[in-house]
Amino acid sequence: MEDYYYFCGAKHKTFREMKRSIALIALIAMTVSMNAARPTLVTRMDPTDWYVGLKDASLQLMVYGDGIREAAVTTTRSDVQIDSLVKLDSPNYLLVYLNLKNARAGELPLTFTLGKRRQEVIYQLREREKEGAAREGFTNADVLYLLMPDRFAQGKNHPAQIKGMNTYVEDRTEPSLRHGGDLEGIREHLDYFTDLGVTALWFTPILENNSPDDHGASTYHGYATTDYYRVDPRFGTNAQYRQLIDEAHAKGLKVVMDMIFNHCGFDHPWVSDLPTKDWLNLSEWLKGHDRRDASGAVHPTEEFLQTSYKITPVFDPYASEVDMRETVDGWFVATMPDLNHRNHHLMTYLIQNSIWWIETAGIDGIRMDTYPYADKTGMARWMQRLNMEYPNFNVVGETWVTEPAYTAAWQKDSHLTDYNSNLKTVMDFSFFDKLAKAKNEETDPWWDGMNRIYGSLLYDYLYADPCHVMAFVDNHDTDRFLGTAQGRYKVEKLKQALALLLTLPRIPQLYYGTEILMDGTKEVTDGNVRCDFPGGFAGDKRSAFTKAGRTDAEQAMFQWLSRILHWRQGNETIISGYTTQFIPWKGVYVVARRWHRNTVITVINGTDKPATLEVARIAELLDTNGTATSQKAIDIPTERRYDLSHDLQLPPREALVLELE
Repeated sequence: MEDYYYFCGAKHKTFREMKRSIALIALIAMTVSMNAARPTLVTRMDPTDWYVGLKDASLQLMVYGDGIREAAVTTTRSDVQIDSLVKLDSPNYLLVYLNLKNARAGELPLTFTLGKRRQEVIYQLREREKEGAAREGFTNADVLYLLMPDRFAQGKNHPAQIKGMNTYVEDRTEPSLRHGGDLEGIREHLDYFTDLGVTALWFTPILENNSPDDHGASTYHGYATTDYYRVDPRFGTNAQYRQLIDEAHAKGLKVVMDMIFNHCGFDHPWVSDLPTKDWLNLSEWLKGHDRRDASGAVHPTEEFLQTSYKITPVFDPYASEVDMRETVDGWFVATMPDLNHRNHHLMTYLIQNSIWWIETAGIDGIRMDTYPYADKTGMARWMQRLNMEYPNFNVVGETWVTEPAYTAAWQKDSHLTDYNSNLKTVMDFSFFDKLAKAKNEETDPWWDGMNRIYGSLLYDYLYADPCHVMAFVDNHDTDRFLGTAQGRYKVEKLKQALALLLTLPRIPQLYYGTEILMDGTKEVTDGNVRCDFPGGFAGDKRSAFTKAGRTDAEQAMFQWLSRILHWRQGNETIISGYTTQFIPWKGVYVVARRWHRNTVITVINGTDKPATLEVARIAELLDTNGTATSQKAIDIPTERRYDLSHDLQLPPREALVLELE
């Protein structure tokens, strides 16, 4: 009988044979261990998933991984073609361009091979929830409510700290640090918005801003993106964002997403490992240096170029090269690297990102930050693609110049320039600027006070479509309309501004807290115009979300505004009516909207003393073919009735929104 040796359940004839088996198993174990220690080929892929059925069937996959540039890529799917592989300057990126013209939804296996290393990635292609034409954006029938998630409200289960994030502090006593508002806090107060009467919510950016706090400052505002496909964990998750949008839709509220293509955050992976030499504008100062000190602060060198913040050169026919370079290529600040939209691959990445959020989250519009600072050809390409995929969607661009001729040139199909931006909606900084001056002036016979608003509105012939212009009286980048001084007629002046805002041929935008008289200026810090909404955080002494929690003055303002907002919903006279304005006369400015036999007349006393509305001057609004249609009217926000068969006496700074009965 032979002797046998056993090891790991196997029978061996000799001891030597058993030792060879042990050695072989040890070698295999060591090989497995070495392979396990190696990082996977693919560490990340953008977009994270994609959709079939888009009109443009191409898809760019940006693949991240150590040395991934040299990898070969194959797929077993016959309905998906790999059109090209693009090797970038950095060895740690690879662009894979796919053709999805005939692709079906489902798992897409992609095999990456680099030498003897091989990895299969299962990528998801998804069905779209609806056709692109079915996605309807915000219009002039809507009123947008702008809020800053960090400063609005905090959900019940807000975490004290998020592991894995760069150093940050939530301290509500510091205006430039994070305060801890989040998406769940907004979701818990959706009924507040419907009670107020707004129809669309615009949040300042909610994407990841993973930059460390820097000497008492932070990126709480959201304008320094470090991941274009991830909601900042301090605000919540991608799933919570989608849940919020779904519940907002169920209550008749649209959601507008704030995006930033001009720049990213300093802690975006692209900055430490540039995909290409020209991925950023003027990145030379980054080379060979660590730009952060021990505290995390960024220190630019003499090679650094900051933007001039003057965006007029973009359309200036006489612009110098140096002025244009400073505007478009200069960085917004040292901690916000300037993206180069002349790089075709980068622009494709950004275009796809906006499409992904439309399809994945179901957003109803986009507000694009710092629009003229980016390359205008690249941005026009972005808008052309979005308009093709979503013909009824809407995007508004921030175009911060206070002259209508400049703003109008940025609008889609403008006849003022050979360049077509394809951008449907622009922001009316002229209205904001003129109103900010007029509120502190007496309306005289020529230039001051409400003459400024008249003088701005008369240039509406410059716009391809005045109803695709977004107007506002203040926002997160300006002083609040009420400022901080306790001047005369502050509330009356605010009502005048809002009465005009909500009845002009515009898309109106309100800033959170205006309805409860929140004030503040940027004199010390932007954070002072971005204060917390009362009642949004645990421990607040009162809640302005409820009538009981508002002061008498706050409730009066809330009620006044809410009546106009609810009346405005679905109001065809305001949405579709044509406009008539009257040159200010003896301090009184009148703007009317008419649709069929319906008439709305906004009356503004632009002085600090009593004034008279002379009815004879607006007789054309009251008569049709010489026959009086109505001489009775109701003031919408106060529900007071007026008789327009005789002149009206107006108290100082009176604002009326009269609907003829």
